[in-house]
Amino acid sequence: MNRGIVAFNRVTADGYFAGPDGSLEWVVPEPEVDARGAESVPSFDTILFGRRTYEMFERFWPRAVDDAGSARPPHAPGRTAAFDTMATWVDAATKVVFSRTRERLTWRNSRLVRDFDAQAIEAMKQERGKDIIIFGSGSIVSQLARHGLIDEYQFVVSPSLLGSGQPLIGGAPAPTSLSLLEATAYQSGNVLLRYAARPGPRLTDR
Repeated sequence: MNRGIVAFNRVTADGYFAGPDGSLEWVVPEPEVDARGAESVPSFDTILFGRRTYEMFERFWPRAVDDAGSARPPHAPGRTAAFDTMATWVDAATKVVFSRTRERLTWRNSRLVRDFDAQAIEAMKQERGKDIIIFGSGSIVSQLARHGLIDEYQFVVSPSLLGSGQPLIGGAPAPTSLSLLEATAYQSGNVLLRYAARPGPRLTDR
């Protein structure tokens, strides 16, 4: 069975995954989503990153592992078992970073890739291993979507309107049909949406 790619992101109700300056202050905490995320991490062993998202993770998650007494979750009021599970997993996972400007990576299990190559990603999906996930990284998500490489989209829609900001996906093939797998509403106002990408021609068949 091929490895799948899951794109996970928190987005505003008007479709932005970050403010104009990259801020995430609009995110509404959702402990139940965090707990589900911690339960799902055994299914994944690889994370794809654009440079900006990688550097955000790089500044926070290694410290969350090394300084367990003071590091706090970015989207929750206090440290939880789910947060500890996520911190350990992110630190240990293989991290593939797309960047033309980074000279080197020092965070463990990180691999630098200079250029996005759709055929190389398709080959990665054929390798033995667990599934692959991507957080944030709008430019890389857009390229993955453009080449039909994302198998599932998971959005946590926050009850927030920004009016302007950074859209998650740009330049996707239009129209693109998705199949709804789940829609779960929480008391916080957050809604978890899961969509499967409908089957299409594989990269090698195009």
